[in-house]
Amino acid sequence: MSDDGLVVLYDGQCGFCRVILATLLKWDRTGRLTPVAIQSTRGEQLLAELEPQDRLASWHLVDARGALRSGGAAIPVVFDALPCGKPIASIAERFPATTARAYVWIAGHRVLLGRPLGARARAWAGGVIGERESSETS
Repeated sequence: MSDDGLVVLYDGQCGFCRVILATLLKWDRTGRLTPVAIQSTRGEQLLAELEPQDRLASWHLVDARGALRSGGAAIPVVFDALPCGKPIASIAERFPATTARAYVWIAGHRVLLGRPLGARARAWAGGVIGERESSETS
């Protein structure tokens, strides 16, 4: 991970989560985002300060300094790292309560939101994530 990189911890068993993450990874042409499944050994290590039941309650970001942000609090940080994402980051940061509520609603409905995603979208997401994960280990 670079000095300005972010580790994105995601639910590796959630198809909706994987498609959203893959979309962010495609947007991240500079390679600042490193995907790590929450259920992986590295995920467990990075989230050791959280209770096990809290780890899958949301996505998480860990920056190069080790600062952890979860749920809606991670939204402005991740968008700030993406090309042309600063306007979205600025809005999310300006309205943190709204951002948090939106995140909680989406996370709470991820099964419903993920239903329309077919096998093709899930396979695409797996390929994008796998490609980024393998480039991080080589």
